[in-house]
Amino acid sequence: MAKAGGNKSIAYLAALSFFMFSSAVSASPSVRGAGDSRISAEKIQSRLNEALASVMRGGEDAGAKHLETIEAHIWQTYQALPKNDLGRLPPKGVRYLVHNYFAREHGWVIKGLEPLGHQNANVSAVHDLSVLQDKAPALVESLLEARRADHGLSLSDMVAMVAALERLILDESLTILEAAYRLNLFTPEEPLSELDLHSVLQSYLLLFKQGEKADLVNDPRHRQRKNLIANRGGQTWKQMVDFESDAVKNYDYANTHKSNPFEQASYSFEDASSIVEGMAHSYGKWQNQECHEMKDALMSMDPDGTGRVPLPMFYSQSQTDVYHFSESTDYLKQVGAYDGSAAGGPRVRIANYMLGPSNCIASSTYYSICCISECESLLNQLEA
Repeated sequence: MAKAGGNKSIAYLAALSFFMFSSAVSASPSVRGAGDSRISAEKIQSRLNEALASVMRGGEDAGAKHLETIEAHIWQTYQALPKNDLGRLPPKGVRYLVHNYFAREHGWVIKGLEPLGHQNANVSAVHDLSVLQDKAPALVESLLEARRADHGLSLSDMVAMVAALERLILDESLTILEAAYRLNLFTPEEPLSELDLHSVLQSYLLLFKQGEKADLVNDPRHRQRKNLIANRGGQTWKQMVDFESDAVKNYDYANTHKSNPFEQASYSFEDASSIVEGMAHSYGKWQNQECHEMKDALMSMDPDGTGRVPLPMFYSQSQTDVYHFSESTDYLKQVGAYDGSAAGGPRVRIANYMLGPSNCIASSTYYSICCISECESLLNQLEA
């Protein structure tokens, strides 16, 4: 089955292998299966370093730039976090940094690294994440070795870790894209017209928003549902169509030098995959506008400007209001949004409520799209 960007996969595997072995080599005198000599392990690491550098020199400018971008985004937080005796990041710091990066940059909440109140927010170390357990067991083993040796992770280790996790998660997007092709009666091997591409991408976004409940097999039912939503129109459908249309325009503009202006545009599965990866990266920040609108609605119910809404007012929206809040007090307590100590009666903490799982608008096997925490941005500014 066709996959997007063969060279990207090579770069990813090289980076992942480099991280996996550099952690293991530093954590113990030898690598399992590489003999008892430390020199053998160092040779393995050297070859992996050369392979990564070779791939980057061989035209993988985008991959190299992306690694540099990740490093630029995490280095201040990395420097600010407590280190172990070796000057490296211990497991709790790794957990915090991984969650912080994905939540801030993409609006992704990795399952297992959720804030308080989310189901499964019980992973104390990154190696326990289901995406790594399922897709990269060798990486899990190297992380365990590093933890047992209390070795910790360097900044370059963290960059490779983030890139590896990002790649594994984006691979899930390609699975949904393949399903969107099938549900529209296309195969990944055939080129699409621009009109057909839009149809496939709209299906992709519908499936993505349905999360784990999405039916990836029943094509008549999917097309019927999509046509119903499209015919009904509404702001949500219009915004989704605008989002995917902008993604296609951005891709076309970035690849103008590759296109023939005298031929009708057609798109391969690799083209569609690149567009989908771009949408996956930006979807969280794009949908966060709705979070801002909900926050404004809550702040309008805050009479004292303290960031808290009186509980009776929280539940008393009129039928004409855009937002209707119905979460139970038990739920509000679970996510830390319930404040029973306030004078004048219980109140709802707006910031904590916004970050609760009830406000996540899409959920896949390994991550959810949730409201982006403004508090983490403020912390990052302090860390700078």
